[in-house]
Amino acid sequence: QVQLVDSGGGSVQAGGSMRLSCTVSGLTFGSTCMGWFRQAPGKEREGLANIYTGTTSPYYGRSVAGRFSISQDNANNTVYLHMNNLKPEDAAMYYCAAETGRDMWWCQYVGRRDFTYWGQGTEVTVSS
Repeated sequence: QVQLVDSGGGSVQAGGSMRLSCTVSGLTFGSTCMGWFRQAPGKEREGLANIYTGTTSPYYGRSVAGRFSISQDNANNTVYLHMNNLKPEDAAMYYCAAETGRDMWWCQYVGRRDFTYWGQGTEVTVSS
C-alpha cells in the first residue's frame, strides 16, 4: 500500500522560512516523479515544484521560483519543500504527490495534477 505523509506545516511570520517533508512508503522511490502542490480556500490546486527522484533536476512553477526549492533524501524516501521569504499569499494547504512508471520528461510539467498518489496535506499559515 502506497502512503505519502506530509508534515512540517504550521504558522510563520511573513519573511520567515519553513521546510515541509513528504515521506513515502510502499513504492520504489527511485525513478518516481514527486510533486508539491498547494491549495488555498476558494482557489484551484497549484503545482509548485517537481523532482524526478532518479535525478537531481528539480522543476519549478513561476510563482515560487527563487523562493522555494525541492530536494530529496533517497535514503529516507523523503522529499522536502524548502520555503523562504514566505508571504501571506503563500498560506494554503500543501500536498505532496507521487507518480511511478513515468520518465523525467513527464515530470518536467509542473502543475500537472494527474499524479496517482497524494499526501493528506499539511497546513501553512503566514501572518503579516
